[in-house]
Amino acid sequence: YVEIRNFLGEKRVRKVDMLEDTVIIRSETVKDQLILEGSNIQAVSRSAALIHQSCLVKKKDIRMFLDGIYVESKGEMNADE
Repeated sequence: YVEIRNFLGEKRVRKVDMLEDTVIIRSETVKDQLILEGSNIQAVSRSAALIHQSCLVKKKDIRMFLDGIYVESKGEMNADE
């Protein structure tokens, strides 16, 4: 599972379970970036959606509060990578 702490300054810790064989890797080049990998593309995309849903900004103007978890890119990885 992944723990999300200090989202919008809240004390609540959000825990999201990953599905099947989804693996989370913290990016070494970009700060605060997570990479989700796995052999089942449906499980990986659903795990990313669960993370995104747990951190929706509610009761605030989303134009002012830009904090959140966003999907940067999607796609299958090539065998040579």
